Amino acid sequence: MEEKRVGVIGVVIEDPQNVQEKLNNYISQASDIVIGRLGIPYRTRNVAVLAILVDGTNDQINTLTGLLGSLPGVKVRAALSKA
Repeated sequence: MEEKRVGVIGVVIEDPQNVQEKLNNYISQASDIVIGRLGIPYRTRNVAVLAILVDGTNDQINTLTGLLGSLPGVKVRAALSKA
């Protein structure tokens, strides 16, 4: 069994209203690895910033980051524990 890791996925969303429904759907699909999330809309610049805390295998976390990063105007980076 693959080892689980704890980390945070940082997400910057340009024009959040354009992708909000799909983004929330992807996060909900990964609810088994999501510990919590913090989202801040920055309406002045029409962007939103999310921090998604996760606890899962590399494959699970990479799947979520890949799905999120495939959305137009969404930039994703992950920082994970070593073990």
